[in-house]
Amino acid sequence: MARRKRNRHNRRIPNTIGHIAAVTSVAFAVLVSDVFLVSVRKVHFRSGTDLSVYSDTSNVVTETVMATRGDIYDKDGVTLAEDNHTYNIVCILDSSRPSTDEDHPAYVKDKEGTAKQLSEILGMDYDKVLGYLSQDGVYQTELGNDGRNLSKDTKDAIEALNLPGIEFTDSIQRVYPMGAFAPYIIGYVTQDDDGTYSGKMGFEQILNSYLAGHDGSRTYQTDQYGYVLPGMKESIVSATNGDNVTLTLDADIQQTLEQSFQITKSEFNPDQIWGAVMEADTGRIVAWGQYPEFDPNTLDITEYQNYGSQVAYEPGSTLKTFTWAAAVNEGTYNSDNTAEGYKYCYVSNENNDPVRTYDEASAKAAGYSCVMNYHDESYSNPTLDDGLKYSLNTVAATIQNEYITPEIHLQYLKNFGFFDNVNTDGIPEVSGTLNFTWPADKINLSFGQGSTVTMLQLLQAYSAIMTDGTMKKPYFIDSIRDPYDASKVLYQGETTVAGTPITADTAAKVRSILYKVVNEEGGTGYYYQIPECKVIGKTGTTEVAKNNSYDTDYVISSIMLGLPADNPKYIIYYAFAMDFQTIGTKTEAVTNLERKVAQVYGLSDNSDSSDTTQESTSAAVASSDQIVTSSMPSLINHSLDYADNALSSLGVDTIVLGSGDTVIDQYPSAASSVDTGQRVFLLTDTQSFTMPDLTGWTRKDVAALWAVTGFGFQLSGDGVVTSQSVPAGTTVSKGTEIQVVFG
Repeated sequence: MARRKRNRHNRRIPNTIGHIAAVTSVAFAVLVSDVFLVSVRKVHFRSGTDLSVYSDTSNVVTETVMATRGDIYDKDGVTLAEDNHTYNIVCILDSSRPSTDEDHPAYVKDKEGTAKQLSEILGMDYDKVLGYLSQDGVYQTELGNDGRNLSKDTKDAIEALNLPGIEFTDSIQRVYPMGAFAPYIIGYVTQDDDGTYSGKMGFEQILNSYLAGHDGSRTYQTDQYGYVLPGMKESIVSATNGDNVTLTLDADIQQTLEQSFQITKSEFNPDQIWGAVMEADTGRIVAWGQYPEFDPNTLDITEYQNYGSQVAYEPGSTLKTFTWAAAVNEGTYNSDNTAEGYKYCYVSNENNDPVRTYDEASAKAAGYSCVMNYHDESYSNPTLDDGLKYSLNTVAATIQNEYITPEIHLQYLKNFGFFDNVNTDGIPEVSGTLNFTWPADKINLSFGQGSTVTMLQLLQAYSAIMTDGTMKKPYFIDSIRDPYDASKVLYQGETTVAGTPITADTAAKVRSILYKVVNEEGGTGYYYQIPECKVIGKTGTTEVAKNNSYDTDYVISSIMLGLPADNPKYIIYYAFAMDFQTIGTKTEAVTNLERKVAQVYGLSDNSDSSDTTQESTSAAVASSDQIVTSSMPSLINHSLDYADNALSSLGVDTIVLGSGDTVIDQYPSAASSVDTGQRVFLLTDTQSFTMPDLTGWTRKDVAALWAVTGFGFQLSGDGVVTSQSVPAGTTVSKGTEIQVVFG
């Protein structure tokens, strides 16, 4: 049996070999003819295309595949900078363009059908599209503005139609959804001469190596007209996208700071305004800005310096705090001691130190003037505490020269970080100028004149006063993360102790005096009180030096505040330069900022905002209109009923986007901070949603709507929304461009 089976197979082998030989012969003949046609006649066997135009290696093209630049976010994930990929439609009209598929030509063959389908997706007039497609003697055409800057969704919808001859070119545009929002911190991007994009100014420049990523490439061969024969091989090296950066900025506080600039501009018409908000315990900068500023989308730049770190100025009376701190820390200070309240005259000793004299004539004869209070104000025997409360130059001079020495005072200022770079996160900065040679230099330093510092240095120094004497370095970068795996943290910002210039007891004593500045009648900061919590602070008015003398008609007005008073969590600094005007009760710009900080972070007297519970949050929402901060729940993949129940106790304004029943995306993201009254967006449909009435919305709200829907928004102007191109109540579909104007 086995023998017969083996013999039967043997008898079939010749037939099998014959079949194989026949097939091989045919295949070989086809191959030979193909090789002959390609090598001798230069003709593509399947398509009949003339390949002679491909034989020159000069037709090998290498294109750059651009990496997507990393996004920049605020601390809660609000997008501050991102790449916007747009596409331009290209229609090939020349019938000579080669194709490997006779049923799918490489040009627009059915012009009427193509025009009909394109007009429906692009919202163009059919005849207008047909007119573009019907041009004679044209190899290719675009479709005007309506065919440019298309979203990826629109591109995908057109590609799904599989229309012959319809192709796309793509481009990347850097966009800043919040507009003129901390531009000197965020920066902007421009295209260099070699075609690469690089950051200019701010963290776009500082973190360019993280954000830029690495471009890839695509190598292929074209015909003599620059077109690729379908089916030919290409070599692709994938791009690596840039890393994503999260800053410490809080969009809510930042917007309020910039709104405060507008109030100050309206009230005082200053030349410059600058300010910041910082967490006292950590050094995290939650807001930082200046006026004039610019919109990085339009680059209307008039000033290239960051006022807060690159402009040093005489700070005035905000520096007096450190004169008092030095004396307290040295153990020589007595609150109830009295001092000169009108003028402090001095001469010089052999060390060029100022020495007090009660003989004004002898002081003038020696070439020295007398220290006077602002506007020559006179106080009768003020106590040392009163000296800071009323901001008296004469008392500052007394403390520096009679309770400590100018040299001790200077050493404390250096210990507080003045006249040296802060060196934080690569922010460009200047160190300021110390003038400490002559008696006038030294005595002027006691009340903040004659030498220059920066806002960055002031914030760092005041962090010691506002806490336990430990000085924290301000910082701006929260984290840098991998674009493909957000759990992979490439850099994590953290608190850095910059020194301990004073003891905790000294800090507490100085804060008790700063309390009087704001909360006792007659204090120079009296009109900076707010209802949410007690505040401490120090005002400053600086005469600006011009042509080797001080101009009493041009000043820098400033305020440094800590809140709440009993345990400051946040530090606010605000300054502006102007022709002299009395501020008096015109403090709305700053008090609005104070109140926003207090409301957003739940600050109150004798309380710790970090201990807020869900129950206390609900009670606060029910009993008052105070803003309370809570943690945003995770709602993705939950039903709308579940989401409504989870949000009901938070007092938020919930906006549902789409007609679905399940949440597929949310803003804010889970575990982010959310405030009572804040808009919360729940996405249930990626293809359409009903347009809300955007009137009065802030840029942050519109940017959140943009981010969660992924639809195309065009934003212009500043302030709050005044108009929208798509009326409220309209169903918006993918591909619709939504124009929003702020004013």
